[in-house]
Amino acid sequence: MTSLYFDAHLFVCCNRRPDGHPRGSCAAKGSEKLRDYMKVRAKELGIANIRVNSAGCLDRCELGPCVVIYPEGVWYKIETREAVDSVLQRHLIEHGRAEALLLP
Repeated sequence: MTSLYFDAHLFVCCNRRPDGHPRGSCAAKGSEKLRDYMKVRAKELGIANIRVNSAGCLDRCELGPCVVIYPEGVWYKIETREAVDSVLQRHLIEHGRAEALLLP
């Protein structure tokens, strides 16, 4: 049996489309700064054995900025630092779900 290299892998959409694109883009909605904050905050909280990465388009542009957490495949909308904090706390520390932020 193989074990996972990371307990959780968080992919934050950092795709950027041209200004005015009808679908918008997560980067235009601040996802890059939120990804950077997520990396720092996870370390501050002592969450071990996870990886926060940038992702290209995750194809949920209208709902973003978004993050998907594997291996579970759980999707969240993260518009603010408070949303990032909630996802880190509820999903990674408490092993539950940040219900209000779940994407359909």
